[in-house]
Amino acid sequence: MNAADSTASRPPFYLTTAIAYPNGVPHIGHAYEYISSDALARFKRLDGFDVFFLTGTDEHGLKMQQTAAKEGVDVRDLAARNSDVFEAMDKKLNISFDRFIRTTDADHEEASKAIWQKMVDNGDIYLDTYAGWYSVRDEAFYTEAETTVQEDGTRHSTETGTPVEWTEESTYFFRLSEYQDKLLSLYEDQPEFIAPATRRNEIVSFVKGGLRDLSISRTTFDWGVEVPDAPEHVMYVWVDALTNYLTGIGYPDTDSELFGKYWPANLHIIGKDITRFHTVYWPAFLMSAGIELPKRVFVHGFLYNKGEKMSKSVGNVVDPVTMVEQYGLDAVRFFLLREISYGQDGNYSHDAIVTRINADLANELGNLAQRSLSMVAKNLEGKVPTPGELTDEDRQMLGLADGLLERCRAEFDVQALHLALDAIWSVLGETNR
Repeated sequence: MNAADSTASRPPFYLTTAIAYPNGVPHIGHAYEYISSDALARFKRLDGFDVFFLTGTDEHGLKMQQTAAKEGVDVRDLAARNSDVFEAMDKKLNISFDRFIRTTDADHEEASKAIWQKMVDNGDIYLDTYAGWYSVRDEAFYTEAETTVQEDGTRHSTETGTPVEWTEESTYFFRLSEYQDKLLSLYEDQPEFIAPATRRNEIVSFVKGGLRDLSISRTTFDWGVEVPDAPEHVMYVWVDALTNYLTGIGYPDTDSELFGKYWPANLHIIGKDITRFHTVYWPAFLMSAGIELPKRVFVHGFLYNKGEKMSKSVGNVVDPVTMVEQYGLDAVRFFLLREISYGQDGNYSHDAIVTRINADLANELGNLAQRSLSMVAKNLEGKVPTPGELTDEDRQMLGLADGLLERCRAEFDVQALHLALDAIWSVLGETNR
């Protein structure tokens, strides 16, 4: 069998991370998403799937333009420079991506304009004027009820705590209000579409509260994909950004082998701060464009430093490359997957990672390997012996080991990576005893 035949016989699996916003340097939260997604991709490949794994950077938007102006550099140079840093980090972390996409890629501009036109053709985009509160940092619009006035008189998003500013401009709108019932039907008919269940419940509650039409273009800055037939407008960054998942596998050429094989995506991995964009806006855009929906969006939690949210002002931002240099890549990857219940918030600290390395890797795994190999080397001339008659305890132990693949497969299929590792270390513990 040649390589092409081998690939053709394997079921496809399309996995994506969120694309990072490169207006700053990558931090351990980015690394956590990439490492966990990479573990899923690697498991699926080992389990016989033809995996396509997409990651990358979201280079457009007002935040990038403002950062470039602050640094006194061209925004294109900033995007290229910082995206290079993210891609270099992925390689340092041994992330096995198949494509590192950048939203400035030529094929992505084509894809963004194509899905925009599909939504226009469906009657879901119209021109009007937007007046309301906008958070540059969140790249999100908020109603007055969703904001809070601080003691110093500034207004912030109640949910995220980011400052908002009053914006008035001509903008194209997407008829999101028309998709409320369709989205609620999606969540009811396919409860596995959003996981964990806590995130699904939050989104169902949000959509039941009513959806307003969504502003999807801007005229107050020009760093983005131009709206077709309206060059004074650029696409609202989330229309552009979300479309990367289509660009990565060949859209708008829906007849291509790549698109036919891998779409719809099997799994989008995202952080909880962008759940609404991926589970409300994205499926609505796809419904409007007549494109099949992804099968699942899994939402992981935040990573905290000793219980505190990481921020530059506090000075507790963890550089993943420094972390790898200090502890070793495999130890860092293991710690993040083992320590944190995937889908929930987790904590990092020096003490926690050292404890995991010592208890799990050195004592449990290392001790078992050392005892077993030393016994073979000293007593059996370095050769694995032919087994004698098995005892009931032997059979029980082998049964535990034999059952690990099915157990791990079941856990990986629902993104319970931590439970798969629990199962493996449970067997290691029994073996050591």
